[in-house]
Amino acid sequence: MSSKAVVGEIVSSGTRKNWKPTALPADPEATRQLQEWLASEEYNLNGMERDFRGADLSGGDFSNAWFTDAVLVGVRLVGASFYRADLQSADLTGADLTGADLVKANLDEAVLRMARLNGTDMVGASLYGTDASGASFRTTRFLGASLIDTDMRGADLTDAVLDENIFEIKADDSTVMRGLTGTVFGPVTVFSGESSRELAGTELEAWIAERGGHVRVLPPYRTPQ
Repeated sequence: MSSKAVVGEIVSSGTRKNWKPTALPADPEATRQLQEWLASEEYNLNGMERDFRGADLSGGDFSNAWFTDAVLVGVRLVGASFYRADLQSADLTGADLTGADLVKANLDEAVLRMARLNGTDMVGASLYGTDASGASFRTTRFLGASLIDTDMRGADLTDAVLDENIFEIKADDSTVMRGLTGTVFGPVTVFSGESSRELAGTELEAWIAERGGHVRVLPPYRTPQ
């Protein structure tokens, strides 16, 4: 059955909020999962461990969905909503998430290598151990997001906005900081060849400023006694 025919089948059986995918996954099991979800009254999609490669799911509402360990390599997800979605350990290498809603999404240990996340809303998201090397985060809002051991070597943070973020990222001289603004808790680990060093406080502020950003590093948070 062709992709167009399958899309037609989904539409005829009843869509969710009149949305339909522009292209379906190449994997028949992932397509079946989408079909059942679109035709049902269930709210949360269970895409755990599914292979969505080849799909264009732009504009879809995947709030509270499970994509744990899913393969989303190269998938178009422009303007999609992943509010509170679980994307832990998902592979989003080269995916296009331009303008997506990732508010409070779980992206722990996910792979975002070379992904496009320009203009995404990542308020309160969790990116623990995430590989975002070479990813583009232009104008992304990271307000309150937790970036711990997040690999951002070669990433583009042009005009991104931070606000009291845990910002314990890995960076290097190819990490673009131009126009980056806000407040963070460090430290940042900066790599140069085989060596690395941790930068915090005014030293981190100066390092970001040298790259065209303006970020204030907050003192370490301490729980009141």
